[in-house]
Amino acid sequence: MKKNHLKQLLREKKPCIGAWLSIPSPFSAERVASLGFDWLVVDMEHNPISIETAAAMFMAINTSNYTAPMVRIPWNNGEHIKRVLDAGAWGIFVPMVNSRADAEAAVAAAMYPPKGYRSNGGGRYEVSFDASRAEYTSKANDEIVIAVQIEHIQAVERAEEILSVPGVDVGFIGPNDLMSSMGMIGKMDINDPKVVEAIDHVLKSAEKCGVAAGISLQNAQEVNARLKQGFRFLQLSSDTNMMMAAFKNELAQINKDRF
Repeated sequence: MKKNHLKQLLREKKPCIGAWLSIPSPFSAERVASLGFDWLVVDMEHNPISIETAAAMFMAINTSNYTAPMVRIPWNNGEHIKRVLDAGAWGIFVPMVNSRADAEAAVAAAMYPPKGYRSNGGGRYEVSFDASRAEYTSKANDEIVIAVQIEHIQAVERAEEILSVPGVDVGFIGPNDLMSSMGMIGKMDINDPKVVEAIDHVLKSAEKCGVAAGISLQNAQEVNARLKQGFRFLQLSSDTNMMMAAFKNELAQINKDRF
């Protein structure tokens, strides 16, 4: 059975760099996976990506030997978690984890007994991990990465109790939803002192609990700054954001009036 290199990087407390995949396409996923990211997340929460397309994207990411196929599920429930893991994901991002009970529910759904209640059935996980069903089901609890999203001020206030749940690997900050929950819709400022304090609190809570702190970022400069701060699980934008920024930049340099 393949080892989840991302899980090993987390155990060794090394930086893990990834990105969001918002385009529902295995062709696009395969190209991005060839670039050398440690992980890529198929974002099923905010994008029109079906379970069939997600499975095909996991296959495409698996063509790389160094990129773990992750997925952000639409919501924190057992059905979503079971289906994406059976479809071959190597880990999950769970949105809006606002309490210890939320974190415990996510871990229980992702784990086979005795640690959880994940149903034991067939799936393409056998191909994804190059393992027999018996081998996978006996070892999956040690290989699946579980990232809980800290993206509400309530979650920030309960960060330590959330991140101390056994089985949680990453506490991942979603800055936009966090700022929205703080009453900053329409005037979001990640440098606002209250936001800076909230982010720092999550980082310190993660360090105390022995899990990686993660955060969503837009460019390499931001990633480098957060690495220096102590974050270890960093998202470098998304395929759509990068594509649109590149097109916008190039298009702005074309002067049609000259011809």
